[in-house]
Amino acid sequence: MQLSLGQKIRELRKRDGRTQENLAEALGVTSQAISRWESNGGYPDMEMMPAIANYFHVSIDELFGYNSDREEKIKSILDKADKVMENQGVTCYQGSLSPEVKQCIDMLRIAADEFPNESRILLRLAHLLHGWGFNKYGLKFDYDNETGIECFDIGYHSQNPYWQEAITTFEKLLKSNPSHEDRELAIRELALLYYRTGKYKEAKALAEAQNSIIICKEMLLPTAAAGEEMMRYQGERIMTLLMELRFAISDAVASKAELNSSEYKQKIKLALLNMYETIFEDGRCGAYHQAIGNIYMHLADFESHIGGDFEKALEYFDKGFEHYRKYEQISEECEYSYSAPLVSYLKPVEKDTLRPLGENFWQKEVKHLSEEFKNKLRENPKYKVCFE
Repeated sequence: MQLSLGQKIRELRKRDGRTQENLAEALGVTSQAISRWESNGGYPDMEMMPAIANYFHVSIDELFGYNSDREEKIKSILDKADKVMENQGVTCYQGSLSPEVKQCIDMLRIAADEFPNESRILLRLAHLLHGWGFNKYGLKFDYDNETGIECFDIGYHSQNPYWQEAITTFEKLLKSNPSHEDRELAIRELALLYYRTGKYKEAKALAEAQNSIIICKEMLLPTAAAGEEMMRYQGERIMTLLMELRFAISDAVASKAELNSSEYKQKIKLALLNMYETIFEDGRCGAYHQAIGNIYMHLADFESHIGGDFEKALEYFDKGFEHYRKYEQISEECEYSYSAPLVSYLKPVEKDTLRPLGENFWQKEVKHLSEEFKNKLRENPKYKVCFE
């Protein structure tokens, strides 16, 4: 008990960024006593165990290292949450989420109270709160007549209770010593929530605390290897930059109201597609079939509503449809390798590593198309799955 308890106290103290003096002051003992516990020179009285456990927000069982039951329970909670997110798939818009998501949020809230510093639970809770807030309240925009710039209606969004709870949860997560991957995901979503709710000062502080794109891992790893490993890192750098370019272009276009219904928007999306399809010149796009399919669907939506060229809209829709179907096929294969010159050294896509499109994906995908265009799609039995 002495060995495991001292190590556990030290681990928890380091996890929370506390000094021996901080812990000593909270418990009413000397810092020398803390030092003795951690170096196995003694251990605290049993009467002090609840206070130590409360200080670190853990159970007494976990303090003594009896955490197998704890881990099994956490794993069960995470598996349930992941299943819900998998069922919802990749498409989300106002009214698209099922009541199952709200039930999952309630489950995760209880779990977060029971395991207050468990970053994996906090990440899923915050992510689903973000999605549910969008599902319930959607997005509203303000238009600045002088600059022509469209911004989020921060007065409206700041009243979204789910987004406010998501912000608080993400902030708590970042203080809970999350994994590197969880930390990155949390920062990306938190920055977006700050932006949408008008917390520009917080968003800027969060952004400025991060590394620049010049020294991020994707940029540096190609310089840390040679041969095939270097080529893999170069491929990862290209695809990371291309994906971020896609998001940057979408955000910039969305901020200019007059661009949302312009031919310029179509041209720039086509230019982005040309870059994707040139890099994957052999048509083996792997995990990126989804991104390419999404762009084609946006092009089809524009033509069916604004452009009025149904032949072109059908062409775009068909290409998007094919890319999504290939993505589904790849997600069911045991292994899939890239072969185009710039990406042939990327890691193969392994079975079950791609997030499924989700239940009722196609019904959600065609929901916002014009009725006239949907009637044309119904004429082709190939697209039957979109209306089942």
